[in-house]
Amino acid sequence: MFTLSREKLRALGAEITTAEIIQQPDLWAETITIYKEKKELINEFLQNLSEKHQRVRVIFTGAGTSAYVGDTVTPYLKGKADENQWDMQSIPTTSIVSNPYQFLKAEIPTLLVSFARSGNSPESIAAVELAKQIVTDLYQITITCSKEGKLAQLAAGDKHNLLVLMPDKSNDQGFAMTGSYTCMTLTALLIFDSLTDEEKENIVKTIRRMGDSVIGRKADIEKMLNADFDRIIYLGSGGFEGLAREAQLKILELTAGRIVTAYDSSLGFRHGPKSFINERAVVFGFVSNQPYTRQYDLDILNELKQDQIASTVCAIAVEGDINYPGNAFLFEREAGAVPDAYLSMPFVMVGQTISLLASVKVGNKPDTPSPSGTVNRVVKGVTIHEFKSK
Repeated sequence: MFTLSREKLRALGAEITTAEIIQQPDLWAETITIYKEKKELINEFLQNLSEKHQRVRVIFTGAGTSAYVGDTVTPYLKGKADENQWDMQSIPTTSIVSNPYQFLKAEIPTLLVSFARSGNSPESIAAVELAKQIVTDLYQITITCSKEGKLAQLAAGDKHNLLVLMPDKSNDQGFAMTGSYTCMTLTALLIFDSLTDEEKENIVKTIRRMGDSVIGRKADIEKMLNADFDRIIYLGSGGFEGLAREAQLKILELTAGRIVTAYDSSLGFRHGPKSFINERAVVFGFVSNQPYTRQYDLDILNELKQDQIASTVCAIAVEGDINYPGNAFLFEREAGAVPDAYLSMPFVMVGQTISLLASVKVGNKPDTPSPSGTVNRVVKGVTIHEFKSK
C-alpha cells in the first residue's frame, strides 16, 4: 500500500488513510516542538495547581479513540507521578456524561484533560459543561487537533483551561483516527512524564525511526495476513491493553465489521475470552519492554502457539534477551530502553497498517468505510439530557 501510486490508492479508496499513517513520524517531531514551545506555560500551569491544592484528581477523557489515549498513558503515568499530589484516572466522556455523579465531585479539585480530534463530539462538550457545573475547583488542559473545534473555542480566554493544539495535519481527514491518536498520546506523555527534556527528545528520535521502519516493512506485515481469517485479537498488558483496544477498533472501523475483533490483557485473556479463538483467528500480542511484564506477554503467545488453534499468532515487540519464537514483527534492540507508553506509537502504526490491509482485503474502502452512515467521523445522534445537581 505504501508504495502504490496516488491513482491506485484513490481507486482503492485508501489514499487519505494511507497518507495519514505514513506521515506520523514527522508529526511526532512537530509535536515535541510544540511541547517545547509551550513548556514554560505548561509547567507554570501545573505548578500553580500543586501549590494551591494538596491533591488534584487528573481525569484523562475523550470518546472512542480519544478515550483510549487516556487508557494508553494512564498506567505509565501513574507509575511516574507523585500520587500524593496527582490522582490520575482515565474516564471516557461517554461514562462521565451518562453518570456524572459517579465521577465528578464538587469537593475534589479536578484537572480535566480532554483529548479530541475535532473537538465537536457532543459528549466531549457535555463532559466539560458538566464538570463546570459540578466541580468547585475545576482546571482543564484541552489537547485537540482542531483550532476551530468547540473545545478549542471553549478554552479561549479561560485562565483555568490550557489549550494545547496538535499539528495541523494530525486532524485526520480520513474516517479513522491515526495521527490524532499518536500525537495526543505523545503530548500527554511529554506534559506529565518526569523524564528530562533530553530523555524525551531521545525517545522521540527513537520512536520516529521505529515508525519509519514500519513504513519500510509493509511486506512483513502483509505476510502476517496471508492466512484465511475472519477475526483478529489484540493482547497487551498495562497501557498496552488500551493500545490493544485502539488497534482492534481500527479493524472494526476500516472493515465495517466484516472482520470481528476482540482485545484483552495478556493475563485476562484466559478468563473466558480465549474461547473466541478458532482456526480463522489471528492473534497479535503487544510485548512489553519491562522485563517482568514481558514474561506474561510472552507466556500467553507461547500458549496460543502451542494450542495450534489460531491461524496465526504474532508478537509485536522490540527485540530483547527473551523473544517469542513464532511469527514476530520485531523492532531494533536499541529501542529496548523506551518505556512502553512511548512504544505505543510505533506499535499502533503496525496495527493501523494491518487494518488498512485488512480493509482492502475484504473489499472495503478505508477512507469511507461506512458509506451507509451508520457511524460517522464525528458522532451524530446523541441527545444530551439536562443534569440537575442536588
